[in-house]
Amino acid sequence: MSCMNIRNIILTAFMVFLWPATASAHLVSTGFGPFYDGITHLAMSPDDLLGVLAIGLLSGLLGAQHGRVTLFALPLTWLIGGVIGLQFEIEISLPVLSAISFLIVGMLVAADKKLPLAFIYGLAMVLGLLHGFLNGTAMAQAGGGFLALFGISVAVFVLVALLAALVVSLRAQWARITVRVAGSWITAIGLLMLGWTYRGMG
Repeated sequence: MSCMNIRNIILTAFMVFLWPATASAHLVSTGFGPFYDGITHLAMSPDDLLGVLAIGLLSGLLGAQHGRVTLFALPLTWLIGGVIGLQFEIEISLPVLSAISFLIVGMLVAADKKLPLAFIYGLAMVLGLLHGFLNGTAMAQAGGGFLALFGISVAVFVLVALLAALVVSLRAQWARITVRVAGSWITAIGLLMLGWTYRGMG
């Protein structure tokens, strides 16, 4: 069996485990309160989680300064977008835009090209505002409120800190290639999610 076939099998299995049987943006109750419910919400939302993973890997590949910018810009704008979303009386779902957002970042990880600091700052802001806004509209319906949004933002901060720091520390070429492969997998998952979304619309 070739390496390409093994990679495809692993990727397919990974995507199957990520894809939920039923889509729901509502909070999963942990029993520990809305803050921890918010943390759990991030872990249970593939489009949010993959976006955070992708930009964490990307900022780490680009260096410590890019990582620091992402570390503070992404959680802050996520929280701001969430607070805006809380003002809406209906839940807004934009699955195509969500999938495209992390698909693009995954492509940038796979490409591993030098990008200016301002570009990463803008990318983190757009990603944070978009996903935060969608989370906010969901929290408004689920009754999670600001505390749940704060829990999500803290989880985003911790995840980006760990990922970016890990990738920045990588020196071996093979390790950077592994990160790029992870970016290509995130891109592939984004394409799969887009396909499922358009299939559902048909």
